[in-house]
Amino acid sequence: MKDTAEAVIIGGGIMGCSILYNMAVRGLTDSVLLERDSLGSGSTGKSQAICRMHYSNPVTARMAWESMKVYRDFEEVVGGPAGYVRTGYLVIAGAEDRAAMEANVAMQVEQGINTSVVTSEDVAEVAPMLDVSDAAGLAYEPESGYADPYSITTTYSTRAREMGCSVLTATAVTGVEVSHGRVVAVRTAGDRIETSMAVVAAGPWSRGLLSGVGVEAPLSTVRHQMIIIRRPQGVLDTHPAFGDLVQEFSSRPDATDITLVGVGEEDADLDTYNQGVDLSMVEDVFAKLERRVPAIAGGFFQGGWSGLFTITPDWHPILDRVEGIDGLYCAVGFSGHGFKLSPMVGAAMAELILEGAARTIDITPLRLSRFAEGDLLSSRYRYNVLA
Repeated sequence: MKDTAEAVIIGGGIMGCSILYNMAVRGLTDSVLLERDSLGSGSTGKSQAICRMHYSNPVTARMAWESMKVYRDFEEVVGGPAGYVRTGYLVIAGAEDRAAMEANVAMQVEQGINTSVVTSEDVAEVAPMLDVSDAAGLAYEPESGYADPYSITTTYSTRAREMGCSVLTATAVTGVEVSHGRVVAVRTAGDRIETSMAVVAAGPWSRGLLSGVGVEAPLSTVRHQMIIIRRPQGVLDTHPAFGDLVQEFSSRPDATDITLVGVGEEDADLDTYNQGVDLSMVEDVFAKLERRVPAIAGGFFQGGWSGLFTITPDWHPILDRVEGIDGLYCAVGFSGHGFKLSPMVGAAMAELILEGAARTIDITPLRLSRFAEGDLLSSRYRYNVLA
């Protein structure tokens, strides 16, 4: 392990690796990334990995739109596979969410996003396998889809190492050292790296690292279940990704005959939570999915997993320098949205760190101080995962 570095990134998920890569392409290559386990082993590896742009706020909607363009051309832009698959993405809203959905779409169109309000007749043409008879409002994004978190994370890491950065796995950070209001080092169980710059991007472990230097970030963790359904062969080849506000779950296809369903948010301890799925939830999800995609009735439960969302009070991330501690930055609290935002998170954080402000995307609305100021980002929906 190096004894000194210009910058240390804490966390080897997709955020840490994107920040590392984006700093490297801007010239900062004397940096070290430290990961407590293996790359992508935390929330990244348990992501549903949907790439959609439907948000209630311009900053996250635009970040998702620009990030999707990177994923679409990842081989050319970054130099590795992203596994991007275009499926289209449908928002299905009930009567209580229709006005919010229409307002969101209008805002997204102003941001240049390819999306529109559609009718049930439109859905019958692009996705005849879906039953949307209970929907009061529908919106469709034809360019959306999903990608592969592991490939993207490791590609960012590989390209950064090729430029001279160091990436260390199985290396848990025990704390950030601060002296006279400045970062001076990052400690691991057996070593110490002197540095003037530390970036906390450690997902569920970020709160503990920040509190260790007296920064109380409003972060908590919830468990989110991912249920795998194998579609009946020869009956249902595929379907678009969709966010079902009526029944409060999200879904996307995968591989040749798999459907992934994301559902449920319950408080969870990061060290003891159940990483499997609840059979009672499986039964409930299958019934909901069958109502939405009737042809899946002949499918069966294949397994699943649970991961953690690190959430903030408004379900949007914190991308900021930490006031009062020179050289300390954080990219935390992605609340289940992080994967689809990661290319722009990396670019914006690299600009903030190296140039003093983010230029590509204005991330001021995502500052840490917004919670103390009472200036939280608003969501028009009751279902926070589609905030």
